[in-house]
Amino acid sequence: MSQKPLLHFEISERKLLLRLFDIFGVLLVLTLVGVVFKFDYFRITADNWTWTLVLVLYLILFGNVFELYDLQKADRFDSVIKNVLLTTSLTVLFYILTPFLTPTLPENRLQILFFFISMATYLIVWRSLYISLISSPRFYKRVLVVGDSFDIKLIAESLQKADPNYHVVGYINTDQKLKTELPREDLLRFEVVELQDVISEHHINEIVVASAYKRGLMLPLYNQLSLLLKKGFPIRDYTQVYEEITRRIPVQNVDKDFYKYFPFSRSNQNKFYMLAFRVIDIIVSIVGIMVGVIFIPFILIGNLLGNRGKLFYSQKRVGKHGKVFKILKLRTMAGDAEVSGPQFTQKGDYRVTSFGRILRRARVDEIPQFYNVLVGDMSLIGPRPERPHFVKELSEMIPFYDTRHVIKPGLTGWAQVMANYGDCYEDSLEKLQYDLYYIKHRSIFLDLSIILKTMSTVIFFRGQ
Repeated sequence: MSQKPLLHFEISERKLLLRLFDIFGVLLVLTLVGVVFKFDYFRITADNWTWTLVLVLYLILFGNVFELYDLQKADRFDSVIKNVLLTTSLTVLFYILTPFLTPTLPENRLQILFFFISMATYLIVWRSLYISLISSPRFYKRVLVVGDSFDIKLIAESLQKADPNYHVVGYINTDQKLKTELPREDLLRFEVVELQDVISEHHINEIVVASAYKRGLMLPLYNQLSLLLKKGFPIRDYTQVYEEITRRIPVQNVDKDFYKYFPFSRSNQNKFYMLAFRVIDIIVSIVGIMVGVIFIPFILIGNLLGNRGKLFYSQKRVGKHGKVFKILKLRTMAGDAEVSGPQFTQKGDYRVTSFGRILRRARVDEIPQFYNVLVGDMSLIGPRPERPHFVKELSEMIPFYDTRHVIKPGLTGWAQVMANYGDCYEDSLEKLQYDLYYIKHRSIFLDLSIILKTMSTVIFFRGQ
């Protein structure tokens, strides 16, 4: 059997593929529809290049907001249909309402309907082909992991959860003390001497090394990996792969070498970035407070009917460098919610009032925190501030938990748009991994991604 691996697509390649086919396919279809039906509303010409640019920008913007490029949702036809229709609707709406940069409305308004139908139909057909062809098992990335049995189970579950097309075929156990087989029947165990044959027979695309060199890698295995490396076969470190695919830091695995693997983002020391970030914080917080003032009368009425108590409440939280400050929020719980002491808010928490649940789902309860952003206690983006009681408790349980306090806490953050609601140790660990990823990779592009994902959270009413 040939040793050449089956064709596969990397994660970044699939996202790029989706964007390119969305853009060029939509432009091609609109051009063909314009020629066939002799429509003059949208035409691609050198004189009107801004029309095309604005359409592409709107398509990509709303495609990100409505999660068209989320690989986990791109594999599900029901999600694709909904997200395509939402993306197309907002793209067309904003396009026809943008003055000067887009064509004037045609006399025959039927052209607008064809404009919408053409875009939506193409995107649905193209995404259906993606699901049935490119997202099929034939394009999975097949991986062999080198590590001990305990690591393998966590690695396979976390990587395949983050990317369904990243398939862990099996593993080579390097911990001789662990002889037990894994309960998962789809995860094969191989011996060191089988490595070359396994790569050929199972069409392995990549080897991921998840064992410490001193503890796990025996000399025969090390020699085989070195030989494969010389031939150009992809061999990567687990922490690198985990961070790239899951977009979080595997803090529980790097142990004492954490800071060796954790170079802080240069943006944290970039004065221009920090100044621009602070200016944006001030502008957005002022706008946020003004919006809050407009909605206060309606919130006050809902509070009187559904909460029956104080509208605002304050609570101590831990900020940058461990400094404690008081955070402002709209009250969403009953007045006696913590008579037994501090406790995590859980999904579907009975202590949340009926009106409070609406405020939480729409993230409206956090509007008063724009004041904290304005005075400098918080920033627009960063790790969510936690209460001192839980910070002390989690710092004793989770390695490097205090590292999240090297920057200001945020109104929203990478963990808030990517992780589950934190109501237990496992969720707190996952959120920390995302927070550390943000601190490590902090940049304008990551900030923009968080803002777009936050918009998705608000639009789809996913707040907790």
